[in-house]
Amino acid sequence: MSGVFLLVGLCLGAIAAMLLFPSSRPEPASVAVAASGATAMTVEEEPVDSPKPSASAAPGSPASSKSADPGKPPSTVDVPALAELVPDGQVSVVVYDRTAKKNTVSLKAERSYTSASLVKLLIALEALQAGTPSATVQRMLSVSDDDIASSLWTAHGGPAIVTRWAAKIGLGGTRPPEDPGRWGDTRITAADIAKIYRYLLEQAGAGTRATILRALSGATENGSDGIRQYFGIPDGVGDLPWSIKQGWACCRGSRILHSSGVVGKDDRYIVVVLTSQPSSTTYTGAGKRVTAVAKALLPALDPD
Repeated sequence: MSGVFLLVGLCLGAIAAMLLFPSSRPEPASVAVAASGATAMTVEEEPVDSPKPSASAAPGSPASSKSADPGKPPSTVDVPALAELVPDGQVSVVVYDRTAKKNTVSLKAERSYTSASLVKLLIALEALQAGTPSATVQRMLSVSDDDIASSLWTAHGGPAIVTRWAAKIGLGGTRPPEDPGRWGDTRITAADIAKIYRYLLEQAGAGTRATILRALSGATENGSDGIRQYFGIPDGVGDLPWSIKQGWACCRGSRILHSSGVVGKDDRYIVVVLTSQPSSTTYTGAGKRVTAVAKALLPALDPD
């Protein structure tokens, strides 16, 4: 009889266990495991919908200045991270807010670069002062015509153009080219290019300002040599109005791509992005990097 009672007891115990822990119910998130003589241990299940935070998003890292919502643009410009957008190369950036009257972004602003076609801004100022027809200057700027630039460079003193305007505007890092015939080898800095735009917008005569800005706002998608010149500012700033002067050159050790101009209503922002990239990089690939830098500057171009 004791065997019968034992069997009944085991059956009742099994039924009670099934009622307390039915197989269709998930186990609790914390499961206590205990055994005779063993220490109890608690195992915490990791929430499925809570991804681990990235180490790069730690406070004080560049990513920490970005919006927490990946669908929204960052609220501020992550200046140190701009350099990462031009791998194996160099980049300098200036954003000057003419309303606030200060630089709101500055990265390696005094670093020296080959000017490529950005020196045409100084050639244009000199040529207009000397009475060159506006249409000639506008074509040189809007399609970045090298033949016109060479003609005006020779006619108005070559390297002396750079020397005169550097002294007049106060361009501390701008130097004429070592080879007097190679105007594109003029040395420039981002800080100095921003000063040229400030002079144009704030000090130049009304006729000179109108002529040059008309050319820069009407810049064609392709330059006279067939290179696409809408990289950087045009591709990067969306619907904001712009007036640009671009520069590109290759391949004496590096590929040069620069994007400069004024952006926003009433030409509020002066934007300068200078880059020197490996000569193995294509113009298209290098241009995409300059555009990535310009896009990253959008928070600084928001008047709100």
